[in-house]
Amino acid sequence: MSTTLPSISARKKILIDLADQAPIAPEPAVCTTAYYGENTFNEQTMREKLPKDTFKKLLATIKKGEKLDMNIANTVAHAMKEWAMSKGVSHYTHWFQPQTGLTAEKHDAFLEFDEGVPVERFRGNQLVQGEPDASSFPSGGSRTTFEARGYTMWDPSSPAFIVQGPRGGILCIPSVFISYTGEALDKKTPLLRSMEAISHSALRMLKLFGNTTATRVTTTIGTEQEYFLIDKAFYNLRPDIQHTGRTLIGAKPPKGQQLEDHYFGAIKDRVLAFMQDAEKELYKLGVPAKTRHNEVAPHQFEIAPIYGEANVGSDRNQLTMEVLKKVGTRYGLAVLLHEKPFAGINGSGKHNNWSMEDSDGLNLLDPGNTPEQNLQFLVFLVSTLRAVHKFGDLLRMSIASAGNDHRLGANEAPPAIISVFLGERLSRILDQIKSGVPLSSADEYIIDLGLSKLPSIFRDHTDRNRTSPFAFTGSKFEFRAVGSSASVSLPNTILSASVSESINLLADEIENEISAGKTFKEAVLSVLKKYIVETESIRFEGNNYSQEWADEAERRGLPNIKKSAYAFDAFVHPKNVKMLVDQGVFTEREIFSRYSTKLEQYITSLEIEAETFCDLAETRVLPAAITYQQQLLEVVKSMKELKSAISDTGFDYEKDLLEQVSSRIAALYSGLQSIRHTVEKAEEIDDLPRKAKFFADQVAELLLQIRQPVDELEKLVPDDLWPLPKYSEMLFVM
Repeated sequence: MSTTLPSISARKKILIDLADQAPIAPEPAVCTTAYYGENTFNEQTMREKLPKDTFKKLLATIKKGEKLDMNIANTVAHAMKEWAMSKGVSHYTHWFQPQTGLTAEKHDAFLEFDEGVPVERFRGNQLVQGEPDASSFPSGGSRTTFEARGYTMWDPSSPAFIVQGPRGGILCIPSVFISYTGEALDKKTPLLRSMEAISHSALRMLKLFGNTTATRVTTTIGTEQEYFLIDKAFYNLRPDIQHTGRTLIGAKPPKGQQLEDHYFGAIKDRVLAFMQDAEKELYKLGVPAKTRHNEVAPHQFEIAPIYGEANVGSDRNQLTMEVLKKVGTRYGLAVLLHEKPFAGINGSGKHNNWSMEDSDGLNLLDPGNTPEQNLQFLVFLVSTLRAVHKFGDLLRMSIASAGNDHRLGANEAPPAIISVFLGERLSRILDQIKSGVPLSSADEYIIDLGLSKLPSIFRDHTDRNRTSPFAFTGSKFEFRAVGSSASVSLPNTILSASVSESINLLADEIENEISAGKTFKEAVLSVLKKYIVETESIRFEGNNYSQEWADEAERRGLPNIKKSAYAFDAFVHPKNVKMLVDQGVFTEREIFSRYSTKLEQYITSLEIEAETFCDLAETRVLPAAITYQQQLLEVVKSMKELKSAISDTGFDYEKDLLEQVSSRIAALYSGLQSIRHTVEKAEEIDDLPRKAKFFADQVAELLLQIRQPVDELEKLVPDDLWPLPKYSEMLFVM
């Protein structure tokens, strides 16, 4: 074991440097609209750069979902290249979302040679299709190393954009990623398929309500991104944060978030300057950042955009995370996107606001102004309830990760129990439909469904329940259980697919009721009543953090899958496989390959955490603790030699301190042996699901246990000997 200590002056130097840092120099503000979208090949740019006929055909693909006319590809590619080159771009890339949860890109130059003469050229086939190595990305065993061919294909509905590098820009073309045999290898392809599925089912329902104008329904999302900021110098001294995204050790500081003084508090100048520069970069990329504020925990923040179509919103969220990290580096800040970077204080999530909108601009989850519109709203609302009730386990799977396990159910985030909050008035409306008894109170909220008086469903008459994992907030559902580092593609894919299935089911039953002789309204209310009753168990208006709710949820038969290793199994449950395949969102092979990928990623995350912990303990913590132990031994030895001048109780404190330090060293050493033995035992397991569960039940639990002696040592070892930045420094000094 190494006993060489890293520089113990590094922490002190950082604190001195931060205390002496110069104030942020003010810069003149520029109107956002003057540069918004300047680095995107958006509708305005296309209108300017493309021939009128080409523009119309491309717009039909983007707006109406029509198949891309390949005859215009060369024209679009040339215009895109000319526009990009005018902004200093020399390379292009197909920008896609592999199953890593990050984005991927391979840069190709516009440079070609025409009879030995260098020219810059970009053809239609290069715009539409690329060919990265498919064997080097996660595929869950569906691709072997020698099966390397894969294709990226342009997604015209998401605007191309320019990312500026230190020496010029790169034209990024949002794309999907498929195998040589046509299997989806990315996160975006299934998302686009789910959007197609829900468009078909929702249009079918709209036609039952007499809508003859809507031609398309799209899902919309707005993602509230939470993150932490710490000084980069502290980050560089914390190998655990560098390798795992979170602190594996760290004693609780005297002050955390108990004063509740950070949420919506004044933003520090350094942070505000970072935020403003990040927003400027995002605006240039066409990302409509709307809100910024301090979050609950110290040095925790949030950025939220204006909503957009789900596939575009997913791209924008990936860009947001990348831009935050990039701009943070300029300011000497590390952006932490892990769901739980610090123990004992709030973790970070990504609230996913989801809704449906038709081509006429009507939000299908927004109550209308007529009885027919309100009835239509209730059908889409109850379809969503039924989807969450039927496929709650699949939704839980969609947000499962090793990082999110530390956050869910920790009295700061929704529990792993998937329930729905509707608000008092909306719940009363559903209860009235169920019972058929009109409510007599709240006349100021009366509307007419043509059948009875019901309380109004106006937007702001729904309270907010921040403890609910899936809450209706007036015109959308807010899926609050998504982890902060996650791609939003999979949660939205699962949500849209399951709602699509439910809409089709309700449409079938409404048609059957009409065929049996009921009027349209009678048929709709009959079907609504059936599914209001069926989905009652997932509706909960109270405190989701409470043990009372966990007990009640168990009585209702709702699953409480606390560990991701177990939640992943829902992906391959027969009812879920059938639904996803029937909706055309995944093939069975794609489902099982993703299941394997998720298990592999989970296991790898915990392997890295275990190895990092052991390395940190052996090369940083134990050397510091042993140094202090040796110092204490010298003190106690010296005092014993002076026994004639000092009573037996005269150095009890020193002896007790030595005992405390020694016992923690012994406990840590024992824990390290245990964790290494347990990991070795885990590696002998060949079955992936069983191996993942072993890591969850044994390795993850051991990591929690053996950090305790380390955190106790941090409070015992003198500050000038402790080699790692502490919570009190990382969370309060900037």
